Amino acid sequence: MKQILIIIIAFGNLISQTIEKDKFMAEKVNKSETEWQTCLSPEEYRVLRNKGTEAAFTGKYYRHKENGTYVCAACDNELFSSKTKFDSGSGWPSFYEAISEGKIKYIEDKSLGMSRVEIVCAKCDSHLGHVFDDGPNPTGKRYCVNSASLDFNKK
Repeated sequence: MKQILIIIIAFGNLISQTIEKDKFMAEKVNKSETEWQTCLSPEEYRVLRNKGTEAAFTGKYYRHKENGTYVCAACDNELFSSKTKFDSGSGWPSFYEAISEGKIKYIEDKSLGMSRVEIVCAKCDSHLGHVFDDGPNPTGKRYCVNSASLDFNKK
């Protein structure tokens, strides 16, 4: 009887994990480029959909210090907590950790003669910025994000 109970609990955990994964996958946003152009500003479209970069030290969230959650400007996917934001001196909003696993996808980027890791929203595939291994503890990561790819939900 004890073995059956353990199997039921393990199976229940697997189902729960699968439902959570399926729930996240079901939320995937798929729009045509024409649809993206109508719902984003020209600057947001340039950064989010064409992998652009805003000028350093100019973004609206570079010096932003309110408590809350930073979300994808294209689809409202929660990406970063203000608790993990830090001043990297780079000129872009920087975070040492994503809000949770699965919110961001990591893509090898060899453009511009460099080897970097691009970060994109896992929900809508919009470009956010890049992640580097020169951030603070506890992760050692620096998520360098364009302000144009973010919106903010104040607590």
